Amino acid sequence: MGRIDGYLVCGGNWHDFDYPRLRLLELLAEHEEVRVLVGRDFRDTEGIAGCRFLVTYTCDLRPSEAEVENLARFVERGGRWLALHGTNAVFEMEADGVHSPRILRRYMETLGSQFIAHPPVGRYPVWPVADHPLVEGLGRWETGDAEELYLCEYFGEIRPLMATRFAGEAPGFAEASWPVEREWPVLYLHPFGEGAVLYLTPGHRRRKYDMLVAPGGEAFGSGAGRFRFPEYPRFEPGSWEVPEYLELLRRGIRWAKGEYPLL
Repeated sequence: MGRIDGYLVCGGNWHDFDYPRLRLLELLAEHEEVRVLVGRDFRDTEGIAGCRFLVTYTCDLRPSEAEVENLARFVERGGRWLALHGTNAVFEMEADGVHSPRILRRYMETLGSQFIAHPPVGRYPVWPVADHPLVEGLGRWETGDAEELYLCEYFGEIRPLMATRFAGEAPGFAEASWPVEREWPVLYLHPFGEGAVLYLTPGHRRRKYDMLVAPGGEAFGSGAGRFRFPEYPRFEPGSWEVPEYLELLRRGIRWAKGEYPLL
């Protein structure tokens, strides 16, 4: 197979990025042939364009128009993008709750979805909904503690591989009411040009100091001092210690490097 170059982007706001970055690099290091560049955003357009695959764990990270086009071309030309958790999330905090502005349409169309809201964090069941090598042998399982169930808008062709069901309320979000019970993909494939995105929505993690942009900074952007959290009151571990979740990460990396079919 020869050397395979990949790029890991891990950064943004409102999450613990240090632990996922470490774990993802450990998982990538299980593959001797893989060499990985690491960034906290999408500014290294040449580096990303020169790699065979991309892995992202971000939240509220807003690529520029040029960076969005670079990402779209990367996938359209045959690249594989393993997108995790908050990669499709951008937020604005207002008096009536958390808004998900529709400001990065081309970016979200490349990913196949945009995060809109989530119910209170907790455990929820997940199960396969397709016959595909990526989920073969994985039955019903539960996420870890304080996981986020992503309620999204979808774009283009979405091929769900694992899902859960939900109807109810998402308190704190501007779009809080989700009255119709339906299946929500937690793992899906999204063909885009000659390439594809594999999106895995679980993977939340937050610790004590993760709700500040930087030391002395304001949480949730400009004009939002009322949402400042100098110390977040609880630890939210998400699914990072759940064996099935780690297996999906391992399979996702193998998909990204070309061991699984594109679709």
